[in-house]
Amino acid sequence: MKGSLDLGRVAGIKVKVHWTFLLLIAWVVFLEVSRGSDMQGIFWSIIFVLVLFVCIVLHELGHALTARRYGVGTSKITLLPIGGVASLEEMPEEPTQEFMVAVAGPLVNVGIAVLLYFVVPLESYLNMSPEELQQTLSAINPENFLFYLLSANIMLVVFNVIPAFPMDGGRILRALLSMKLDRVRATQIASGMGQMVALFFFFIGLFYNPLLILIALFVFFGAQGENRMVQQLTLLRDHRVREAMMTDITVLKPDTTLDQVIDVILSGTERNFVVAEEDEVKGIVYQEELVKAIRERERDTEIREVMNRDFEIVNHDEPLTDVYRRVSSLSTSFFPVKKNGELAGAIDMENINEFISLRASLDY
Repeated sequence: MKGSLDLGRVAGIKVKVHWTFLLLIAWVVFLEVSRGSDMQGIFWSIIFVLVLFVCIVLHELGHALTARRYGVGTSKITLLPIGGVASLEEMPEEPTQEFMVAVAGPLVNVGIAVLLYFVVPLESYLNMSPEELQQTLSAINPENFLFYLLSANIMLVVFNVIPAFPMDGGRILRALLSMKLDRVRATQIASGMGQMVALFFFFIGLFYNPLLILIALFVFFGAQGENRMVQQLTLLRDHRVREAMMTDITVLKPDTTLDQVIDVILSGTERNFVVAEEDEVKGIVYQEELVKAIRERERDTEIREVMNRDFEIVNHDEPLTDVYRRVSSLSTSFFPVKKNGELAGAIDMENINEFISLRASLDY
């Protein structure tokens, strides 16, 4: 995710914070200033947000480490103003495994809340009059800090188990539905419920809390995207790269000049190119890089000077579902394809989408 700052690694997983997280801190400061809080009040409110997000990191680690037990890796955890996102390589399709991964995050917050329960003097709060309670909780301070943290973790549990796909509750719902229905139908039901909840959040957010609008948009489009992805993966299941790849491709040599590449582009429809020599792939040239190089460099510049050497090669016999997930998770979507060690073609998201469209038409 662009604009993210690395905070380090926990259990081998990168933890990042998106720049928009600063907007949350600014919003907290604005609210405290509007209430007339002094510097101490602002300080403790900011500290509370930071500690709460430590709890959210632990929540996401619950998902990630449980997924690791089932052989699913997590590339990173990203903190956003609306919470955290653990970037799992994939969600286990076996219902019991998905259920365990989805429920692991809220269970972490349950554990934190239970620990705080034994530390926070709840009885003293319960014995206060409404006026005393209001005065005691009027602002976050060292005396009520843990009470607020306990309450926040309970709210995180309640919020996350709302059956709004793709939130945890929605994934728990899909896992339970998948025990009786096929995964596509289970996803459709969970996605539909998620979008209904998103609309509810949106209208409530218009009148009470703008943050709910952001959550509503995240849930609505997340549910829509997940539903589409599951349907597409179903159409790709049991099919191989060789069925969808391009075989008639132009292979550039490292000493091909930009002027020669322009002729290739104008005479065909290809946008990305494999650079190879004697069936050994040397690099990839993407359309954006070509346009930039043509604009900034001399026409006799060799392609070896502008090609991208950071690329992945796929095998012609790989499952299309694996390549689809890889294409979806990476910023690049063009891969050379090899067969028996020799360059056999290339595949990109456009090919995969065309294959999906054809399969959908045939299955209709």
